Amino acid sequence: MKNRVMTEIQLDDDAALIVVDVQQGFDDPYWGRRDNPAAERNIVAVIREWRARGRPVVLVRHDSTSPGSPLRPECPGNAVRAEVLAALGPEEPGLLVTKSVNSAFYGAPDLDAWLRARGIGQLVVIGVQTNMCCETTARMAGNLGYRVLFVIDAMHTFDATGPDGEVVTAEDLTRATAASLHHGEFATVLPTATLLTASAS
Repeated sequence: MKNRVMTEIQLDDDAALIVVDVQQGFDDPYWGRRDNPAAERNIVAVIREWRARGRPVVLVRHDSTSPGSPLRPECPGNAVRAEVLAALGPEEPGLLVTKSVNSAFYGAPDLDAWLRARGIGQLVVIGVQTNMCCETTARMAGNLGYRVLFVIDAMHTFDATGPDGEVVTAEDLTRATAASLHHGEFATVLPTATLLTASAS
């Protein structure tokens, strides 16, 4: 059966939450117009639920090598957002992955090795940007055999200019990501409310 936008899901007790690149630098005007102002609220709600249930949390941070990027390691924008750190609480995440490319599976330490060593087969992806690092991480996870839940309203992205010079809105990019992941069976796309309901049951 194809993955789909679902009202009911099965959630493993040890499903790992992958929190992708929720960093201060994404507030910078450098990126342009964004979508989904509720993203941070939903991200925090999911992290708090994972902490309350004692499920594993992986924090991913993008250490950009691009000139001028607010996410470069020497920039204040490289830091993880304060509300994410508050939601995590005093306990360190199970793993901190740093990367300079889109996929969290091409970072350090080795995310795939860490997950497989713990027998984890289901991942929940949230964070920034929807159609960039979140989507790439989800696609690769699907290719590696993980069952992926992609929480589409616990992330956001920015408008982008195509090769024809036309601007594609962040909302349209988000819809395209949802359709691509769903149609290609890389992930099950769902809203925060559905995930939290499944977690509480």
